[in-house]
Amino acid sequence: MSLTIVAILLGIVEGLTEFLPISSTGHLIVADRVLKFQELLASADKAEMFEIVIQLGAVLAVGFLYRRRLMSTLSARTGASTGGRLRLNLLLAFLPAAIIGFLTHHWIKEYLFSPLTVGITLFVGGIIIILIEKRTKEERRETTVDTMTPKDALIVGFAQSLSLIPGTSRAAATIMGGMLRGVKRAAATEFSFLLAFPTMVAASVFELVKYRHLLTSDVIGIVAIGFITAFVVALAIVAWFIRFVQRHPFTGFGVYRIIFGALVIVLAVSGYLS
Repeated sequence: MSLTIVAILLGIVEGLTEFLPISSTGHLIVADRVLKFQELLASADKAEMFEIVIQLGAVLAVGFLYRRRLMSTLSARTGASTGGRLRLNLLLAFLPAAIIGFLTHHWIKEYLFSPLTVGITLFVGGIIIILIEKRTKEERRETTVDTMTPKDALIVGFAQSLSLIPGTSRAAATIMGGMLRGVKRAAATEFSFLLAFPTMVAASVFELVKYRHLLTSDVIGIVAIGFITAFVVALAIVAWFIRFVQRHPFTGFGVYRIIFGALVIVLAVSGYLS
């Protein structure tokens, strides 16, 4: 399989999974092994840099779709305004993962980035999603993005920290964290999207600074293809997903995680995804 086709496939995987509660990192780790992307590039570091760039492509899709909301939030003149409160809440929700990620980044990369970890966290996360949907009632949730308190935001931020473990899913952690706090399903999803922009742009820029020397002429074309693919696919997925959650629970995603996680565990233990 050519490098160009693999880059497109990985861009599609990133765009499809980044904002769904099924873990884009987990899917990319598995796809990387199956498609032998590192071998095609002959560099594990270049493969990692590529995945950082396409993740940024998916994130910028959210920035584009929510550009007016984000700009009004950033330009709010008072903290008491709707935009000012949202700005504070996004900052509070951003901080836990930023601090914990900065302190544990190298350890997590060294010991947890493996197909087996992904399989386990996908499986366990799927069970948790189903339990939350079964044991909480959407009609009892009343909080919206505009009525979230700083405490709500901080708890969502700590929930987001769990997504540092590959396979957990940032979207799943933040949405489920919000729902447990009484935030309505669609509102929790929207807050997760808004929070993704500062969180993931910061993480991507941090990683790109480290790998900037790898953006050489022989890989720029492949990186650009993956970036554009992830951006376009994420645009479509985010628009669809926000409509989906207004009518449907996340139970189906939980079932998918359990099935896919079990498959990944079997393949990892058998050595196929080593």
